[in-house]
Amino acid sequence: MEIEEAIRECDDRRLKTKYKNAIYVIQRALALYSIEEVAFSFNGGKDSTVLLHLLRAGYALHKREQSHSNGDLTDREFTFPIRTIYFESPSAFPEINSFTYETSSTYHMQMDIIRQDFKSGLEALLRTQPIRVIFLGVRIGDPTAVGQEQFSPSSPGWPPFMRVNPILDWSYRDVWAFLLTCKVHYCSLYDQGYTSIGSIHDTVPNALLCISKSANSKENFQPAYLLPDGRLERAGRAKKFSPPVCGRVSNDLENVNLRQNHMLTASVIAVGDEILFGTVEDQLGPSLCRKLHSIGWVVSQIAVVRNDIDSVAEEVERQKSTKDMVFIYGGVGPLQSDVTVAGVAKAFGVRLAPDEEFEEYLRHLIGDKCTGDRNEMAQLPEGITELLHHEMLPVPLIKCLNVIVLTATNVTELDRQWDCLIELSRCSSGVLVQAESFVSKHLTTTLSDLETTQPLSKLCLEFPDLYIGCYRKSRSGHLVISFEGKDRARVEAAAESLCKKFKPGAFSEID
Repeated sequence: MEIEEAIRECDDRRLKTKYKNAIYVIQRALALYSIEEVAFSFNGGKDSTVLLHLLRAGYALHKREQSHSNGDLTDREFTFPIRTIYFESPSAFPEINSFTYETSSTYHMQMDIIRQDFKSGLEALLRTQPIRVIFLGVRIGDPTAVGQEQFSPSSPGWPPFMRVNPILDWSYRDVWAFLLTCKVHYCSLYDQGYTSIGSIHDTVPNALLCISKSANSKENFQPAYLLPDGRLERAGRAKKFSPPVCGRVSNDLENVNLRQNHMLTASVIAVGDEILFGTVEDQLGPSLCRKLHSIGWVVSQIAVVRNDIDSVAEEVERQKSTKDMVFIYGGVGPLQSDVTVAGVAKAFGVRLAPDEEFEEYLRHLIGDKCTGDRNEMAQLPEGITELLHHEMLPVPLIKCLNVIVLTATNVTELDRQWDCLIELSRCSSGVLVQAESFVSKHLTTTLSDLETTQPLSKLCLEFPDLYIGCYRKSRSGHLVISFEGKDRARVEAAAESLCKKFKPGAFSEID
């Protein structure tokens, strides 16, 4: 089989792994179900074109194993026996229809043409055919992929069948690597700048591939396989809705005024058994609190959780809906204990999906040091991840709606990442809004706690808009009273009110 030979001879290790895994899924399905019970949904797009040729290769290998033959089947000896379903639509591109019928003829596909909607058409087909399994070219990142696995039963309310998704974990890059490596024919629209094809009503060439305008003002586009960032695959598709914003306040610059009119709150989550065991002292949390305080934010909680996906997810879920921003660090990396990103994904109810752009950064950073089949660190929460780029950062920071994942392992790294966040926040991205600064005042006294407790309690009731706290730097040290607020006049008034409750000289101001 020419597909298997092309993959065997290529030097793309990633593609070989993706191919091997997809073929395994196909062979597993063919071993579990008879050929009469299997169907393939083909729509003429790049993903289903990839799946068509994977099925051809997978079925050839399946037949070879059944006959215990070591020889390759030639194209002339091979016919494609899997029933193929094509949902023909009046809103489909003519090029898609032409490509579909040409492909069907080329590979002698047994094709059922359905001119109804997907659900009604399937119901009618399954009433007359013994189909129990349908191969689909669904990939992570597709709108229909949420919640699916490689083997997933159909959704409630749909006719019962098993959805098999051999290329679920494939990226945009993987799809084009396969098509170009195997030199298979694909729809001509992809050479005209289309990167994701829907209907004629909601699809245009991807503007990111536009290269020039000709003399007659017609735009020219590069082919789809030259799109540098696969996450922008659907940039040529019309957007029908905007995703909901998580958290009390959204993170755009349009909401700066709203943010500045209320106290911005953050929580800090440290992930690490070593902190809970007392093996390592957490220095990042206090440093991060000081940094947030310096730009007018209030840190309402610091939490330390175990290196456990559920523990991380529970804490993130608890904090993200009540805080303007959540900062989380620790547990980021390739080790089995590095579960932070997976925990964040679970907290938002999304899966981890391969991110081509992030993987490219990691590849430049770690080279060939990754020993596994794929770099698990390049798996990011699906559909909610924004990469925060800065030239001073070797790898972008990860932002999932109102959760920022910091990769710092020491205070020096935290300082650098924080400076980058602040600089990015001055740009149009509005990553971290700087609020009105706090005004503080500190008084010290030799009075005892018992002498000051009642007057301080009354003072807190008089000035509920201020943070009034007490502490000693050592057991024998003097008591320090701190006043924090956004209004200098109120802070001064509170300090003056406290002094008036005692004899002159009872308090002195300190820096």
